Amino acid sequence: AALAGWRIVEVPTTLSPDGRGRPSHLRSWRDGWRHLRFLLLFSPRWLFLFPGIALLAVGTLLTTVLYFAPLRIAGAALDVHTMLYASAAALLGLQLCLFALFARVSAQNAGLLPRNAALERLLTAVTLERGLALGLGAALVGFLWSAVAFWHWREAGFGALDPRIVMRDTIPAAALMVGGMEVSLASFLLSVLRLNEER
Repeated sequence: AALAGWRIVEVPTTLSPDGRGRPSHLRSWRDGWRHLRFLLLFSPRWLFLFPGIALLAVGTLLTTVLYFAPLRIAGAALDVHTMLYASAAALLGLQLCLFALFARVSAQNAGLLPRNAALERLLTAVTLERGLALGLGAALVGFLWSAVAFWHWREAGFGALDPRIVMRDTIPAAALMVGGMEVSLASFLLSVLRLNEER
């Protein structure tokens, strides 16, 4: 009603006892889930954006810290295995942030949510070409980083390497390649979603 600009007022009413004489047809879990689902679908920030930002920030920070040296927190030793999960969290966070953007643009185009001035400025700055350049650039950095790791493996005669050393290069390199391709493909999808706006 608020999004449609309708007038909202309180109307007094008188409650009467239920005279149906049968149990309520409401189902707590089913109806509760339907209500929660409705709220989440109308709020892409809480469903996608805020969890995405948190995962992306924590995952990127932890991956960066563990790249330089292992970390010990409250007696727990964090090393390359933690780094692997941290980079996965960062990629998931990136994907959630992109989902939030897609959901918001789709909802605006469908008239379910009002236009947002900050988002419009962002969409004006983030063109298909810039998104492709950013994504392919990140993927290229990850590929070159992987090539360096491959070169070190070649110098070792393609034998066994210490995973605590080599994984410090391959994990962020793979994350950059995957994340870069996600951004590139997301740029195309975003352009498709905005076709009607450009017309």
